[in-house]
Amino acid sequence: QVQLVESGGGLVQPGGSLKLSCVASGSISSIYSMGWYRQAPGKQRELVAVSTTGGNTNYADSVKGRFTIARDNAKNTVYLQMNSLKPEDTAVYYCNLKNRFFQNYWGQGTQVTVSS
Repeated sequence: QVQLVESGGGLVQPGGSLKLSCVASGSISSIYSMGWYRQAPGKQRELVAVSTTGGNTNYADSVKGRFTIARDNAKNTVYLQMNSLKPEDTAVYYCNLKNRFFQNYWGQGTQVTVSS
């Protein structure tokens, strides 16, 4: 089994910053990618950012230039630095790990609320 534990969510004012962290542990086969998804109330879960072990990154258009994904492979950890936050970034953020068999694992989610 693979466990993903997220931290770093919270309440922040528009224009503020937050940094999310996700640590993976357990029976981890070779990791293909780690990334972040989010789900706002009444909406489908969507990709925010993903980083492959090969070094490629991909961002949702809505967060390009504001969010940065980074990985510490030695620690099986992925980070999401979120700057210039907007109210529309409010959502539950989920960490995702995809192994070399393309099996997906999810964290429990962390709430990010952007509000004045």
